[in-house]
Amino acid sequence: MYEDSWYSFVPEHHKRNPSTTQTTGHRRRASLLQQPNGSKQSETSEPLEQLYEEPEASNGPPEPTLTRRAKSYSDFYHVVRAQLSKDAARKKRKSRKHKEKSLDALLVEKPEETIQHRDTPQQISLDDELLETSMQEYLYDEVLPSCTVRVMADNLCRLYQEQLEMTERHLDSLLEGANGALQLLSSLADSFRAVDAQTTSFQAQCDDLLTEEKRLRKLADEVGTDLHYYAYLEGVTRRLNAPGASRLVDHQNFGEILTNLDACIGFMLKHPTYRDAESYLARYQSLLTKALHLVEVGFTNHLEHISSEISKQIASTRSDSARHALAYGRFQQMVLEADGLINNVQRVIQSCYDQSGNPKSGQSFDYYSNTALNIFSSYSDARDRDLRPITTHDLEVFRKEVKEASVETACRNFIKQCYERSYNEAELFAKIFSIEPQFSMDGQSAYTTLKSHQRALVTATNVAPIATTVQSVLQTSELHTICGLLAWMTNEYLLLEFDEDETRYSLHCQELTARLLTEHLWPFTDTAFENEVTKSISRAPISTESLKITPVVNGVASSNAYPVTKRALELLAMYDEAMPKERSQKSSPVIFRIVYETILALQRVESRLNANKASKPDPDPDLFMIKNLLILKNSLVSLEIGDVRSHPAAMQHFGQIWDALSPQNWMGLFRGILGGTLSLGLWSSSSSSAAATAGKPNQVVAVEQDANEKLDDLLRKSIYAFTQRWGTRVVNVNGAGAAEMRELDDMLVTAFGGQPEVVAKLKEAIQINAQAQKEASEEKKKKGTR
Repeated sequence: MYEDSWYSFVPEHHKRNPSTTQTTGHRRRASLLQQPNGSKQSETSEPLEQLYEEPEASNGPPEPTLTRRAKSYSDFYHVVRAQLSKDAARKKRKSRKHKEKSLDALLVEKPEETIQHRDTPQQISLDDELLETSMQEYLYDEVLPSCTVRVMADNLCRLYQEQLEMTERHLDSLLEGANGALQLLSSLADSFRAVDAQTTSFQAQCDDLLTEEKRLRKLADEVGTDLHYYAYLEGVTRRLNAPGASRLVDHQNFGEILTNLDACIGFMLKHPTYRDAESYLARYQSLLTKALHLVEVGFTNHLEHISSEISKQIASTRSDSARHALAYGRFQQMVLEADGLINNVQRVIQSCYDQSGNPKSGQSFDYYSNTALNIFSSYSDARDRDLRPITTHDLEVFRKEVKEASVETACRNFIKQCYERSYNEAELFAKIFSIEPQFSMDGQSAYTTLKSHQRALVTATNVAPIATTVQSVLQTSELHTICGLLAWMTNEYLLLEFDEDETRYSLHCQELTARLLTEHLWPFTDTAFENEVTKSISRAPISTESLKITPVVNGVASSNAYPVTKRALELLAMYDEAMPKERSQKSSPVIFRIVYETILALQRVESRLNANKASKPDPDPDLFMIKNLLILKNSLVSLEIGDVRSHPAAMQHFGQIWDALSPQNWMGLFRGILGGTLSLGLWSSSSSSAAATAGKPNQVVAVEQDANEKLDDLLRKSIYAFTQRWGTRVVNVNGAGAAEMRELDDMLVTAFGGQPEVVAKLKEAIQINAQAQKEASEEKKKKGTR
């Protein structure tokens, strides 16, 4: 728009050619832009006066000089000012010099002054010349006239003014252009606002059209998706009904067919009102059944092919390690070679069960669970058939150990071997089917499904073969053998040491042991104890020799007990050893049966002794009951705290038993009895028990009270009867004679030898009873005298 030359403040000046010659009449200095010529000096207009003669120049090279750069035009203004001031100073010096020369003739100088000021004017002129020479670096060779400098200054000022005027005009034009642009933009904004106001309704209509378009597009996508569930039927029908459809299960993409069929079935169930939904649903379910059948048949054929090879190799091998390698290592390798088929089988299993074998709720659970059941059945049949030589060999070794060694040792070895094989089977099952069934009571779980197809092979869900084999030899064994085996299993597998780490194998053995004991061996042991109680306690004959109370042997309190009581103590000790503490408490049916039948047997003996009181050799019935009931009670207390000794030395819990009987309350009780008022509350439980069992002496009756309560009631009753009778004898003989007391001491020492605390307590109770009777008789006499 504008040329760049307009912004140039200083015009171009042509340089003079320094080689051009000047006339002698009028010479001018060279241009200020010209570089000076080194040592060349401008000629002076006047000769220098009284210059000292310089020494001759040497023959060497001239002195080097620095060529100065000419100042630019930007400094020209300062040069002009300096030149003008210099010209004024020169004129002044010339006028002063002229005056000095005119006065020289008039001045009469003294010799000294003449000598002193002789060279003053010349010296001044020399200084001026030196100053002028030094300024030659920045001025022309000749001094410009003052008029020329003024003209140049005027031109320069005019140039500056013109440039400023031009810049002002340029800025005015820019301002006018900006104002015009602002007016144009304002008009455009008004136009845009007007257009926007006019197109608002049109924009709203466009938005509505876009929304409708999106809705229609979404509806079209949904319709297309829904049609996909209908269109899939024809393609999948052709694939599943093709001649080579059985080979589809060997590929991993067969799982997509199952997934798509599930999706189609779910869609038809979700939209039952759609056209032909019921028909399509039935056809899709039929195709799903066919697809699952293909998986089942493919897996069964694969197992048959492997089993035909593995079973022959196992049957022809005699080495246990080689059989193990074939049964597990080689079998697993051959099964997993068909990775596509195995993946489809796992897809079927995982559609109805989770990792722990719990059922998954789904629309097609029945179809998948039925196929899973058939697959598990085929697998169990194949494993039973392949491992039959191994299981047969294990049974033969077990029977041989039973004959040659002991039953308990043979059972231990057999259980260990079965646990190892069960663990191997569980690992193999998990790798093939990708689930680990856990114990479950759910009828639809994988555990229940596998358990319903029990075979001869021991697996994680089938422990029945172990129980069947072990129980077959334990039925004819002694009871302590059964208890020893159960105690070993509990300590070996259920009670881990503090520093023992839990491994997969140990956890597997714990699960098998818990199920084997709970489902089989504990009920079997309870039945064995029930039979032993009936045989040795309930039906035990009463012999005359067994009724006598002989002295204690070696300080053992139970050494002179009744044989039935001794057998009851043995059964309690064995049961506590075989069972965990939770099962061996007094709430156990077996414990209750042992105690209850023992009490009934002692009551039968007491009835016989009461009927034969005249027979001197027979012991005191009450003392007989106290002796045996205290021994039985002591054993029960020991079992409650988990401390059962095979040969207890003393009745260490007698103090606890005696405190429970509360003898300190006997004084008031005896007074009430002697006064004619008997409190039946003390014997109410005993009376109710007797009434409940009346007419059924040899049959266990389910009563509300437990055996401990019945035992305590009978013990209190026997102690009261014994102490009351002897208290009466002491009162009647006026404090009892030496013979009576000697008879009492002999009787108590014989029955409770080595147990002085029992003897002391009974004597104390007799004295309390006698004192109560005396006080009661004295009080009665006082009432009679009144």
